[in-house]
Amino acid sequence: MTPAPPRRPDANAAARGDGITVAHVDPELGFSGGELQVFLLLDGLRARGHRNLLCCQPGSECASRGRASGFEVQALAMRNDLQLGAVRHLARTFRDEHVDLVHLHTGRANALGGIAARLAGVPAITTRRMDGRVRRHLLNRLVYGSLVRRAVGISPTVAQQLRAGGVAEDKIVVIPSTVDPDTLTPSRPRDALRAELGLRPDDVALLVLASLSRRKGIDVLLSALTRMQAARTPADGATSWVLLIAGDGDEREALGAQARAAGLDDKLRFLGRRDDAADLLAACDVLCMPSRREGLGIAALQAMAAGRPVLGSHVGGLADAVVHDHTGLLVPPEDVDALAAALTRLLDDAPLRRRLGDAGRAHVDRNFHHHQMVAAYAALYQDVLEEAARKSPRK
Repeated sequence: MTPAPPRRPDANAAARGDGITVAHVDPELGFSGGELQVFLLLDGLRARGHRNLLCCQPGSECASRGRASGFEVQALAMRNDLQLGAVRHLARTFRDEHVDLVHLHTGRANALGGIAARLAGVPAITTRRMDGRVRRHLLNRLVYGSLVRRAVGISPTVAQQLRAGGVAEDKIVVIPSTVDPDTLTPSRPRDALRAELGLRPDDVALLVLASLSRRKGIDVLLSALTRMQAARTPADGATSWVLLIAGDGDEREALGAQARAAGLDDKLRFLGRRDDAADLLAACDVLCMPSRREGLGIAALQAMAAGRPVLGSHVGGLADAVVHDHTGLLVPPEDVDALAAALTRLLDDAPLRRRLGDAGRAHVDRNFHHHQMVAAYAALYQDVLEEAARKSPRK
């Protein structure tokens, strides 16, 4: 397929208040924190009068939720990074739908959508959400070197990884992930859900909201709870606690076995995958994120917005989002002793939990509100379109 000559964009459309058409490419079958950010962006752009075209996999949650939310959905198979049929389909869609800009949301989207955007003569940007090394292989050099005009990192840490991976400084932009506090209003009273989960009124509820993968470090949390519990006796009058684990994944069996071996069975509730994060956050007292790696950590933002302290690892974007001893407590990753000490401190100090929770709510409102993210992307789109217009031949 021969690349189309660059279409000269109407760079002033957004500035005039005229809507532009943005194609968002997200090939994920599931729906996690990254997809939540995509949909917050879609909602915000629609409210500003822009048209969104969501390109995703058939049968994916993005496709079903996109249609249910009233977005235009283009479903096509994107099974691997070099699927030529998907590239042709995307390029044809970008041309036929008069797309002004392509926004790539995953690594696979970078490859397929980036090449398709080039063939269609449409400028593209990408957002990187993973906390991990940007490898300098041929495909990444192509994507970040010539296929995209900007590379967005969701935290300063992710932006630094882009730099370390060879991405040009003038292409890198930081736009943090955000939350919409209005979506975190619980649908039922705190006490009702706590009773349903078998919690007593005086139990401190620790909550994990995560996929059950090694990256999330839940095994480290169980080890820390085991060590902490061994040092506490009923005679101490120590605060009682329960750990709620909401999520599913490859580590489910191993975590269950670890809990049984440690004698923590009666202290844990494996809840499986849940869609009631707002209710769970209202029912809990502390959110635990003992991650080994984290791009930013949407659950941490949600917890702070709901007024709950975060106990997390000092890793990646999580260390950028959570302010230690102000909105939560951060410990070195995989440090069982430090995590056990922080757990003890939070369990036994209710005023500390309230102070951290109140500060977290204000912190999110100032720095991680979804309106800020939407405004930042709208400004970035405008900047990219103006740049593309300057570099495109006049007709």
